[in-house]
Amino acid sequence: MLRVTTASLCTYCQRMRVFLPQSASASTVTSPSKRLENQHTVDSLYELSVDIRKVRKFKGWVLSEGTAYVSETADLLRDMGADPTVIARILETHPEAVLCRPQDASAQRELWVSVCPNKRELMSIIEKFPASFFTLTHHSNQQANILYLQSLRLSKRIIGKLMASAPQSFSRPVETNKEVIHTLRETYLDLGGDEGNLRIWLQKLLSQNPYILMRPAEAWRDSLGFLREQGFTTEELLSLVCSLRASIAELQPESMHQALAYIEEALDCSKDELKQIVILCPAVLYYSLPTLIGRFQGLMDAGVSMGQVKESPNVLELTTQIVLYRIQKLASYGYDVRGGSLDVIVGTKKDFEMSYGKLHLRAQRPLFNPVAPLRSAEE
Repeated sequence: MLRVTTASLCTYCQRMRVFLPQSASASTVTSPSKRLENQHTVDSLYELSVDIRKVRKFKGWVLSEGTAYVSETADLLRDMGADPTVIARILETHPEAVLCRPQDASAQRELWVSVCPNKRELMSIIEKFPASFFTLTHHSNQQANILYLQSLRLSKRIIGKLMASAPQSFSRPVETNKEVIHTLRETYLDLGGDEGNLRIWLQKLLSQNPYILMRPAEAWRDSLGFLREQGFTTEELLSLVCSLRASIAELQPESMHQALAYIEEALDCSKDELKQIVILCPAVLYYSLPTLIGRFQGLMDAGVSMGQVKESPNVLELTTQIVLYRIQKLASYGYDVRGGSLDVIVGTKKDFEMSYGKLHLRAQRPLFNPVAPLRSAEE
């Protein structure tokens, strides 16, 4: 009975497919929720050598929009110096660009030209951050924020980087960003910072972390208030603010308390020694507790002593894998880190290569004996 019923049902489905139109069979029966693509948009993108499969996979909804400005968007990019390969790459990465009205996109170009010194640099930014350029909302806020930052005598390059990396901060009312900048200024000056260096410090701050304007002004006050409670002097706080720059606004008092408590216990250090460690390695304030525990344990497993970590706390900035690699690299040339300073392995890859190169040369170069007789090449 079950087999007969199943067979009848299959026969009924087949008959229904015969009576349905071909388009309905493809779009409604197979995928009833999928919208039909705009064939003109697809063809236009295809002519620009855009990978339609990639667009369809990640941003397929764009292909279904009734109105798109593919050729107009391509002309705009071409006029700014983009070649066909760059245009295709931009439209693959951010196909929503073709939905921007030409007049809006042109107005956005004028806005960005005001902070970009030349077309080449502007195209470089658009290629890396197409979503930032083609975000056309709150145009008046963008313009007001640009004028405000320019009034602070910030370089065009810094403003352009901010617009590319953190476009949300430019979409907000200018008063909000003014409040954050005012807090940064007052913080720097209250800690004894020089008015003459304020602009340079602010540029470094915004360059290192473009999202600083998105942090509420209270975050700075809370972080600095906690560090004051830990006994850091005004001069030491200024040093931390200049070292951490934007990171200090992202620090939570609770997480800093956990990090400091762990370092104090793990290294068995006094309050003054703990402060010195933080000043030498401010990064310990924003590493999570699991990260600190893992790195400290990795150093102990490698045979490094607590005393060595106290003298060179910057070693905690390195992952365990990097520390082990550098220790083994030096050991291959007869240098045992466990018997000396860790300064030779800390720092960037370039710093280590310089230190390693000096040790390598020292190992290869024979000592000069001033009383030994000179020998000619023939001998």
